[in-house]
Amino acid sequence: MKIAPIIRALKVHKNGNVQWKLVHTGQHYDYAMSQSFFEDLEIPEPDFFLDAGSGSHAVQTAKIMVAFESVCKQEQPDVVLVVGDVNSTLACSVVAKKLLADVAHVEAGLRSFDLAMPEEINRMVTDAITDYFFVTEKSGAENLIKEGKSPEKIHFVGHVMIDNLYYQLGKLEQEADSSFSVAGLKKNLGHYGFLTLHRPSNVDEKVTLTGIVEGINKIGNTTPIIFPVHPRTKKMLESFDLSFSENIHLLPPLGFREALYLWKDADFVFTDSGGLQEETTGLGIPCFTIRENTERPVTIEEGTNTLVGCNKDNILNAFAEFKSGRIKQGRIPELWDGKAAERIVDHLLKP
Repeated sequence: MKIAPIIRALKVHKNGNVQWKLVHTGQHYDYAMSQSFFEDLEIPEPDFFLDAGSGSHAVQTAKIMVAFESVCKQEQPDVVLVVGDVNSTLACSVVAKKLLADVAHVEAGLRSFDLAMPEEINRMVTDAITDYFFVTEKSGAENLIKEGKSPEKIHFVGHVMIDNLYYQLGKLEQEADSSFSVAGLKKNLGHYGFLTLHRPSNVDEKVTLTGIVEGINKIGNTTPIIFPVHPRTKKMLESFDLSFSENIHLLPPLGFREALYLWKDADFVFTDSGGLQEETTGLGIPCFTIRENTERPVTIEEGTNTLVGCNKDNILNAFAEFKSGRIKQGRIPELWDGKAAERIVDHLLKP
Protein backbone atom coordinates (compact mmCIF):
# COMPACT_ATOMS: atom_id res chain seq x y z
CA MET A 1 0.00 0.00 0.00
CA LYS A 2 2.93 2.33 0.60
CA ILE A 3 4.90 1.26 -2.45
CA ALA A 4 2.06 1.54 -4.98
CA PRO A 5 1.77 5.37 -4.96
CA ILE A 6 5.56 5.73 -5.14
CA ILE A 7 5.71 3.54 -8.22
CA ARG A 8 2.96 5.60 -9.87
CA ALA A 9 4.89 8.78 -9.09
CA LEU A 10 8.15 7.31 -10.47
CA LYS A 11 6.45 6.36 -13.73
CA VAL A 12 5.27 9.90 -14.48
CA HIS A 13 8.14 11.94 -13.05
CA LYS A 14 9.75 14.42 -15.42
CA ASN A 15 13.12 12.75 -14.83
CA GLY A 16 12.28 9.84 -17.09
CA ASN A 17 15.85 8.56 -17.06
CA VAL A 18 15.76 7.24 -13.53
CA GLN A 19 16.05 3.48 -13.25
CA TRP A 20 14.32 1.62 -10.44
CA LYS A 21 13.72 -1.98 -9.46
CA LEU A 22 11.06 -3.46 -7.18
CA VAL A 23 12.13 -6.05 -4.59
CA HIS A 24 9.49 -8.24 -2.93
CA THR A 25 11.05 -9.85 0.14
CA GLY A 26 8.24 -12.35 0.65
CA GLN A 27 8.11 -11.55 4.36
CA HIS A 28 4.34 -11.71 4.77
CA TYR A 29 3.06 -13.93 1.99
CA ASP A 30 4.25 -16.45 -0.52
CA TYR A 31 4.30 -15.21 -4.07
CA ALA A 32 0.98 -16.75 -5.12
CA MET A 33 -0.92 -15.27 -2.16
CA SER A 34 0.53 -11.81 -2.62
CA GLN A 35 -0.56 -11.68 -6.26
CA SER A 36 -4.05 -10.57 -5.23
CA PHE A 37 -2.57 -7.60 -3.36
CA PHE A 38 -0.36 -6.68 -6.29
CA GLU A 39 -3.36 -6.78 -8.62
CA ASP A 40 -5.57 -4.82 -6.19
CA LEU A 41 -2.97 -2.08 -5.85
CA GLU A 42 -1.82 -2.15 -9.50
CA ILE A 43 1.77 -2.89 -8.55
CA PRO A 44 3.88 -4.28 -11.39
CA GLU A 45 5.55 -7.67 -11.27
CA PRO A 46 8.51 -7.44 -8.86
CA ASP A 47 11.96 -7.56 -10.40
CA PHE A 48 13.18 -9.69 -7.51
CA PHE A 49 11.30 -12.05 -5.18
CA LEU A 50 13.40 -13.06 -2.17
CA ASP A 51 10.98 -15.67 -0.78
CA ALA A 52 11.98 -15.02 2.84
CA GLY A 53 8.89 -16.66 4.32
CA SER A 54 8.09 -16.94 8.00
CA GLY A 55 10.34 -17.65 10.97
CA SER A 56 11.54 -15.95 14.12
CA HIS A 57 12.50 -12.29 13.84
CA ALA A 58 16.16 -13.23 13.72
CA VAL A 59 15.73 -15.99 11.14
CA GLN A 60 13.50 -13.91 8.91
CA THR A 61 15.71 -10.83 9.08
CA ALA A 62 18.80 -12.90 8.33
CA LYS A 63 17.18 -14.56 5.31
CA ILE A 64 16.21 -11.20 3.87
CA MET A 65 19.66 -9.72 4.48
CA VAL A 66 21.47 -12.57 2.71
CA ALA A 67 19.13 -12.54 -0.28
CA PHE A 68 19.01 -8.74 -0.57
CA GLU A 69 22.79 -8.47 -0.41
CA SER A 70 22.97 -10.51 -3.64
CA VAL A 71 20.47 -8.17 -5.28
CA CYS A 72 22.42 -5.08 -4.24
CA LYS A 73 25.73 -6.50 -5.43
CA GLN A 74 24.15 -7.25 -8.78
CA GLU A 75 22.27 -3.95 -9.18
CA GLN A 76 24.58 -1.54 -7.28
CA PRO A 77 21.83 0.95 -6.39
CA ASP A 78 22.51 4.55 -5.45
CA VAL A 79 19.49 4.62 -3.12
CA VAL A 80 17.49 1.89 -1.43
CA LEU A 81 13.99 3.02 -0.44
CA VAL A 82 12.30 1.16 2.41
CA VAL A 83 8.84 1.71 3.87
CA GLY A 84 7.22 1.27 7.26
CA ASP A 85 8.56 -0.73 10.17
CA VAL A 86 8.59 -4.43 9.29
CA ASN A 87 11.60 -6.77 9.40
CA SER A 88 12.19 -6.16 5.69
CA THR A 89 12.61 -2.45 6.43
CA LEU A 90 15.37 -3.10 8.94
CA ALA A 91 17.08 -5.87 6.96
CA CYS A 92 17.26 -4.03 3.65
CA SER A 93 18.38 -0.73 5.17
CA VAL A 94 21.29 -2.37 7.03
CA VAL A 95 22.42 -4.24 3.90
CA ALA A 96 22.18 -1.10 1.77
CA LYS A 97 24.15 1.03 4.18
CA LYS A 98 26.95 -1.54 4.54
CA LEU A 99 27.25 -1.56 0.75
CA LEU A 100 27.49 2.25 0.78
CA ALA A 101 24.10 2.95 -0.80
CA ASP A 102 21.94 5.74 0.60
CA VAL A 103 18.83 4.73 2.55
CA ALA A 104 15.49 6.49 2.14
CA HIS A 105 12.92 5.68 4.83
CA VAL A 106 9.26 6.35 4.10
CA GLU A 107 7.29 6.77 7.35
CA ALA A 108 10.40 7.77 9.28
CA GLY A 109 10.43 9.10 12.82
CA LEU A 110 7.30 7.43 14.17
CA ARG A 111 7.75 6.28 17.77
CA SER A 112 5.57 4.36 20.21
CA PHE A 113 8.35 4.52 22.85
CA ASP A 114 7.53 0.89 23.62
CA LEU A 115 10.59 -1.30 23.21
CA ALA A 116 8.47 -4.42 23.66
CA MET A 117 7.14 -3.78 20.15
CA PRO A 118 9.35 -5.42 17.47
CA GLU A 119 8.28 -2.66 15.07
CA GLU A 120 9.72 0.00 17.38
CA ILE A 121 13.13 -1.65 17.21
CA ASN A 122 12.88 -1.77 13.42
CA ARG A 123 11.95 1.92 13.26
CA MET A 124 14.76 3.03 15.55
CA VAL A 125 17.51 1.00 13.89
CA THR A 126 16.43 1.99 10.38
CA ASP A 127 16.34 5.68 11.28
CA ALA A 128 19.79 5.42 12.87
CA ILE A 129 21.31 4.86 9.40
CA THR A 130 18.85 6.67 7.10
CA ASP A 131 19.90 9.42 4.68
CA TYR A 132 16.46 10.60 3.52
CA PHE A 133 13.79 10.82 6.25
CA PHE A 134 10.28 11.08 4.79
CA VAL A 135 7.86 11.81 7.63
CA THR A 136 4.08 11.53 7.66
CA GLU A 137 3.33 13.82 10.59
CA LYS A 138 5.18 16.52 12.49
CA SER A 139 5.76 14.31 15.53
CA GLY A 140 8.03 12.20 13.29
CA ALA A 141 10.24 15.19 12.53
CA GLU A 142 10.29 16.20 16.20
CA ASN A 143 11.37 12.71 17.27
CA LEU A 144 14.18 12.62 14.71
CA ILE A 145 15.52 16.01 15.74
CA LYS A 146 15.51 14.93 19.41
CA GLU A 147 17.54 11.90 18.32
CA GLY A 148 20.13 14.18 16.73
CA LYS A 149 19.21 13.84 13.07
CA SER A 150 20.02 16.73 10.73
CA PRO A 151 16.94 18.84 9.90
CA GLU A 152 18.21 19.13 6.30
CA LYS A 153 17.65 15.39 5.84
CA ILE A 154 14.10 15.43 7.22
CA HIS A 155 11.26 15.95 4.74
CA PHE A 156 7.67 16.36 5.88
CA VAL A 157 5.81 15.01 2.87
CA GLY A 158 2.45 13.68 4.08
CA HIS A 159 1.45 10.04 3.91
CA VAL A 160 1.56 7.60 1.01
CA MET A 161 -1.09 5.47 2.78
CA ILE A 162 -3.51 8.34 2.22
CA ASP A 163 -2.35 8.63 -1.41
CA ASN A 164 -3.27 5.00 -1.87
CA LEU A 165 -6.55 5.39 0.01
CA TYR A 166 -7.79 8.26 -2.15
CA TYR A 167 -6.65 6.54 -5.34
CA GLN A 168 -8.43 3.32 -4.45
CA LEU A 169 -11.61 5.16 -3.44
CA GLY A 170 -11.69 6.66 -6.91
CA LYS A 171 -11.40 3.19 -8.40
CA LEU A 172 -14.18 1.83 -6.18
CA GLU A 173 -16.58 4.52 -7.34
CA GLN A 174 -16.29 3.12 -10.87
CA GLU A 175 -17.20 -0.43 -9.83
CA ALA A 176 -20.59 -2.00 -9.27
CA ASP A 177 -21.36 -3.43 -5.84
CA SER A 178 -21.95 -6.80 -7.49
CA SER A 179 -18.22 -7.11 -8.21
CA PHE A 180 -17.51 -7.55 -4.48
CA SER A 181 -18.08 -10.89 -2.80
CA VAL A 182 -19.13 -9.17 0.44
CA ALA A 183 -21.75 -6.91 -1.19
CA GLY A 184 -24.68 -9.05 -0.01
CA LEU A 185 -23.50 -9.04 3.60
CA LYS A 186 -22.97 -5.29 3.54
CA LYS A 187 -26.44 -4.65 2.13
CA ASN A 188 -28.18 -7.00 4.56
CA LEU A 189 -26.53 -5.50 7.61
CA GLY A 190 -27.03 -1.85 6.68
CA HIS A 191 -25.32 -0.44 9.76
CA TYR A 192 -22.27 -2.26 11.08
CA GLY A 193 -18.84 -1.94 12.67
CA PHE A 194 -15.57 -3.29 11.29
CA LEU A 195 -12.84 -5.08 13.25
CA THR A 196 -9.22 -6.05 12.61
CA LEU A 197 -7.13 -7.82 15.24
CA HIS A 198 -3.74 -9.44 14.79
CA ARG A 199 -1.03 -8.07 17.08
CA PRO A 200 0.78 -10.70 19.17
CA SER A 201 0.29 -8.57 22.29
CA ASN A 202 -3.49 -8.89 21.79
CA VAL A 203 -3.95 -12.40 20.47
CA ASP A 204 -1.13 -14.49 21.93
CA GLU A 205 -2.16 -14.17 25.59
CA LYS A 206 -5.36 -15.97 26.62
CA VAL A 207 -6.42 -13.48 29.28
CA THR A 208 -6.02 -10.50 26.95
CA LEU A 209 -7.72 -12.14 23.99
CA THR A 210 -10.57 -13.43 26.18
CA GLY A 211 -11.30 -9.91 27.42
CA ILE A 212 -11.25 -8.48 23.89
CA VAL A 213 -13.57 -11.23 22.59
CA GLU A 214 -16.02 -10.69 25.46
CA GLY A 215 -16.02 -6.94 24.88
CA ILE A 216 -16.55 -7.22 21.13
CA ASN A 217 -19.32 -9.77 21.64
CA LYS A 218 -21.15 -7.38 23.96
CA ILE A 219 -20.81 -4.54 21.46
CA GLY A 220 -22.13 -6.87 18.79
CA ASN A 221 -25.40 -7.13 20.73
CA THR A 222 -26.14 -3.54 19.73
CA THR A 223 -24.39 -3.28 16.35
CA PRO A 224 -23.24 -6.17 14.14
CA ILE A 225 -19.51 -6.25 13.39
CA ILE A 226 -17.68 -7.56 10.33
CA PHE A 227 -14.37 -9.22 11.16
CA PRO A 228 -11.92 -10.53 8.51
CA VAL A 229 -9.92 -12.93 10.68
CA HIS A 230 -6.14 -12.85 10.44
CA PRO A 231 -4.57 -16.36 10.29
CA ARG A 232 -2.65 -15.74 13.52
CA THR A 233 -5.82 -14.68 15.32
CA LYS A 234 -7.77 -17.65 13.98
CA LYS A 235 -5.09 -20.01 15.25
CA MET A 236 -5.08 -18.49 18.73
CA LEU A 237 -8.89 -18.39 19.01
CA GLU A 238 -8.94 -22.11 18.29
CA SER A 239 -6.04 -22.76 20.67
CA PHE A 240 -7.79 -20.95 23.54
CA ASP A 241 -11.23 -22.35 22.63
CA LEU A 242 -12.69 -18.84 22.25
CA SER A 243 -15.51 -17.88 19.93
CA PHE A 244 -17.35 -14.81 18.76
CA SER A 245 -21.12 -14.48 18.86
CA GLU A 246 -23.33 -14.78 15.80
CA ASN A 247 -23.46 -10.97 15.63
CA ILE A 248 -19.76 -10.90 14.74
CA HIS A 249 -19.56 -11.86 11.07
CA LEU A 250 -16.29 -13.70 10.55
CA LEU A 251 -14.69 -13.56 7.10
CA PRO A 252 -11.45 -14.93 5.69
CA PRO A 253 -8.64 -12.40 5.13
CA LEU A 254 -9.63 -9.84 2.50
CA GLY A 255 -7.68 -8.01 -0.16
CA PHE A 256 -7.24 -4.28 0.30
CA ARG A 257 -10.08 -3.17 -1.95
CA GLU A 258 -12.60 -5.66 -0.58
CA ALA A 259 -11.77 -4.53 2.96
CA LEU A 260 -11.97 -0.86 1.98
CA TYR A 261 -15.35 -1.47 0.37
CA LEU A 262 -16.58 -2.58 3.80
CA TRP A 263 -14.90 -0.30 6.30
CA LYS A 264 -15.35 2.95 4.35
CA ASP A 265 -19.06 2.81 5.16
CA ALA A 266 -18.79 1.36 8.68
CA ASP A 267 -20.31 3.22 11.62
CA PHE A 268 -17.07 2.61 13.54
CA VAL A 269 -13.84 0.62 13.36
CA PHE A 270 -12.02 -1.33 16.05
CA THR A 271 -8.42 -2.16 15.16
CA ASP A 272 -4.91 -2.82 16.40
CA SER A 273 -3.42 -1.96 13.00
CA GLY A 274 -1.23 1.08 12.48
CA GLY A 275 -2.42 1.82 8.96
CA LEU A 276 -6.13 1.65 9.69
CA GLN A 277 -5.75 4.28 12.42
CA GLU A 278 -4.53 6.64 9.70
CA GLU A 279 -6.93 5.61 6.98
CA THR A 280 -9.99 6.06 9.20
CA THR A 281 -8.72 9.51 10.10
CA GLY A 282 -8.37 10.18 6.36
CA LEU A 283 -12.08 9.41 5.88
CA GLY A 284 -13.38 10.78 9.18
CA ILE A 285 -14.57 7.42 10.50
CA PRO A 286 -14.61 6.86 14.29
CA CYS A 287 -11.77 4.47 15.16
CA PHE A 288 -11.05 2.70 18.44
CA THR A 289 -7.51 1.38 18.68
CA ILE A 290 -7.09 -1.72 20.84
CA ARG A 291 -3.56 -0.95 21.98
CA GLU A 292 -1.85 0.66 24.97
CA ASN A 293 0.11 3.11 22.79
CA THR A 294 0.41 4.34 19.25
CA GLU A 295 3.27 5.62 17.14
CA ARG A 296 0.74 7.69 15.16
CA PRO A 297 -0.32 10.42 17.65
CA VAL A 298 -1.69 12.73 14.96
CA THR A 299 -4.62 10.33 14.52
CA ILE A 300 -5.58 10.99 18.15
CA GLU A 301 -4.62 14.66 18.43
CA GLU A 302 -6.22 15.71 15.14
CA GLY A 303 -8.04 12.69 13.75
CA THR A 304 -10.92 10.40 14.69
CA ASN A 305 -8.87 7.80 16.56
CA THR A 306 -9.31 6.94 20.25
CA LEU A 307 -6.80 4.78 22.10
CA VAL A 308 -8.82 2.36 24.24
CA GLY A 309 -6.23 -0.12 25.47
CA CYS A 310 -6.65 -3.89 25.56
CA ASN A 311 -8.91 -4.11 28.59
CA LYS A 312 -12.53 -5.25 28.19
CA ASP A 313 -13.96 -2.53 30.45
CA ASN A 314 -12.06 0.24 28.67
CA ILE A 315 -13.26 -1.03 25.30
CA LEU A 316 -16.86 -1.08 26.47
CA ASN A 317 -16.63 2.33 28.17
CA ALA A 318 -15.25 3.94 25.01
CA PHE A 319 -18.02 2.41 22.93
CA ALA A 320 -20.66 3.52 25.43
CA GLU A 321 -19.42 7.11 25.03
CA PHE A 322 -19.74 6.71 21.26
CA LYS A 323 -23.27 5.27 21.46
CA SER A 324 -24.37 8.11 23.74
CA GLY A 325 -23.58 10.56 20.97
CA ARG A 326 -20.21 11.79 22.17
CA ILE A 327 -18.56 11.07 18.83
CA LYS A 328 -15.05 12.38 18.31
CA GLN A 329 -14.81 14.95 15.55
CA GLY A 330 -11.51 15.01 13.70
CA ARG A 331 -9.88 16.77 10.80
CA ILE A 332 -7.54 15.72 8.02
CA PRO A 333 -3.89 16.24 9.09
CA GLU A 334 -1.62 18.59 7.19
CA LEU A 335 -0.37 17.32 3.80
CA TRP A 336 -2.62 14.26 3.86
CA ASP A 337 -3.80 15.32 0.43
CA GLY A 338 -2.93 12.37 -1.80
CA LYS A 339 0.33 13.85 -3.11
CA ALA A 340 2.93 12.51 -0.66
CA ALA A 341 4.49 10.12 -3.21
CA GLU A 342 5.02 12.96 -5.66
CA ARG A 343 6.89 14.93 -2.98
CA ILE A 344 9.02 11.92 -2.09
CA VAL A 345 10.05 11.30 -5.67
CA ASP A 346 10.75 15.00 -6.20
CA HIS A 347 13.15 14.99 -3.23
CA LEU A 348 14.89 11.81 -4.35
CA LEU A 349 15.34 12.93 -7.95
CA LYS A 350 16.40 16.53 -7.44
CA PRO A 351 19.20 17.36 -9.91
